[in-house]
Amino acid sequence: MNNDHRQNSGRFRIKDLPGLIKKTAIAWNDDDPWRLSAIIAYYAILALPGLLVIVIGMLSSLYGTEMVQGRLYNEIKGIMGASAADSVQSIFRNAKGGESSWVAAVVGIGALVFGATGVFYHLQISLNRVWKVESDPKNTIVQYLIDRTKSFGFVLVIGFLLLISFILSALLNALQGYISQWIPEVAYYFLQVSDVVVTFGVIAVIFALIFKYLPDVQIAWRSVWIGSFITAFLFSIGKEILSFYFGEASPASVYGAAGSIIIILLWVSYSCLILFFGAEFTYVYARKYGHKIAPSSHAKPLNEKASS
Repeated sequence: MNNDHRQNSGRFRIKDLPGLIKKTAIAWNDDDPWRLSAIIAYYAILALPGLLVIVIGMLSSLYGTEMVQGRLYNEIKGIMGASAADSVQSIFRNAKGGESSWVAAVVGIGALVFGATGVFYHLQISLNRVWKVESDPKNTIVQYLIDRTKSFGFVLVIGFLLLISFILSALLNALQGYISQWIPEVAYYFLQVSDVVVTFGVIAVIFALIFKYLPDVQIAWRSVWIGSFITAFLFSIGKEILSFYFGEASPASVYGAAGSIIIILLWVSYSCLILFFGAEFTYVYARKYGHKIAPSSHAKPLNEKASS
């Protein structure tokens, strides 16, 4: 898959960046990212109840449900506004449910797990398109079960990384309190910079794991880390732009009661556009410098004529 690009192998140079971005933009546009992002946004809404119950359940074991919900509410409010944050909170309460029989509980848990893995399963399919591979149809049923299991693993991994983020934030708050006793004017800026660094690091690791393990490809870590840091940088900028856009333009105001759901759909869709651009950059970068990128044992190169 990368033999025809071995002549380009070498170290990254700054002067190569404009060419890499141009090739990335062309490849990104050719893969129809708007359609792929809309698909992920749709499945994200369906997966949201399961994701919330599983991830908040993991974090609550250490911090308590109210504290975790409060932080989640504030984060969503800062990005998408109060109405979207209220809707997410309501979805969590309804998904968690109340007293029920063990049969209903088992069925409910199964439905939540299946729903939570859906967004990662379809994200895998979209990333396979970016990396020009597809699952081998001879292993359809078995591979489907493996992919669903892997998707559930990603839910748990993200919950674990968020847990680490919470712990680091708590440590930074404690350290800020110590510093403020000696250099109070530095403590505030220390916390702000440290929080940005921790958040960026967690986001970059999540993107790296997605790029490395979710698609049906074998790709070198050196390409993955470059792509994940570029994606995390673009995502951080995009998050601020989207927050300003949603706050000033109120694009979902015309939808009335459904406006908060529209906001979530738009945010996921726009964020996926950034994710797919980062994935395309990773692919272009790997091909440019001759890094390993090949279909996994249960996949094959994508028949682009058939898929177009």
